[in-house]
Amino acid sequence: MIDFNNISPEQEKIVAILKDVYDPEIPVNIWEMGLIYDIQVNEHEVYILMTLTAPNCPVAETLPSEVKNRVMSIPGITSVKVDITFEPMWDIDRMSPAARLELGLD
Repeated sequence: MIDFNNISPEQEKIVAILKDVYDPEIPVNIWEMGLIYDIQVNEHEVYILMTLTAPNCPVAETLPSEVKNRVMSIPGITSVKVDITFEPMWDIDRMSPAARLELGLD
């Protein structure tokens, strides 16, 4: 799993891209929502483990593809694999303080 306190420069580039990806029903990006569980970078290949807010999320079919396509836009990246997991299930405790504030949860 990613060490959120020690993100590599390669992971930082990916995080910057993910901060521009939004669930269309929630005005907070997927990084701040806490939907990203892991980012692994091996040379030019990227692996992302993410979740959704619920198993029946309306964007379950499109959000992983959007993540993949956005990360593929980074120069030098030749392969991106995105897996979805529900272990552990997402809950609001995974959200950043900024996301909770944006949604009026704090």
